[in-house]
Amino acid sequence: MKVAVYPGSFDPVTYGHLDIIKRASLMFDEVIVAVMCNSAKTPLFTLDERVKMLEESLKDLDNVRIESFDGLLIDYCNKENIHIVIRGLRAITDFEYELQIAQTNKELSHNKVDTVFLTTSLIYSYLSSSVVKEIASYNGDITPCVPESVADRLYKKFGHK
Repeated sequence: MKVAVYPGSFDPVTYGHLDIIKRASLMFDEVIVAVMCNSAKTPLFTLDERVKMLEESLKDLDNVRIESFDGLLIDYCNKENIHIVIRGLRAITDFEYELQIAQTNKELSHNKVDTVFLTTSLIYSYLSSSVVKEIASYNGDITPCVPESVADRLYKKFGHK
């Protein structure tokens, strides 16, 4: 059984993330969406809230599982016996950063973990969680960017609607 992990902070999940997850679910027997507890970032949503938003957004995909983890991705992969990491690329600027992380993960795993890059569909190439949060903070229209339930949570966090 081919299992892949798609790690991220998902603060919040966007249609770009969902696009990558749905496409990956067609390529692998199981996709684990691993929500990171990243001490270097201060998320808008709690870890539980981010997991819940993903569960709501992906409830129709039977081969996708949502989990959370803390620490190094390689340690998580070793624990779960995962050898494939999925990463999304929006633009060429993402590639340099993602390539460095992929090479580091490969080295730290002693060549046991490979990274598969999926390019984001063109219609979502402008999307990032940061941009979505900024638009929502000014009560702008984020409905083209995130599912309705995520938009509702974002507006509520910023005291709108």
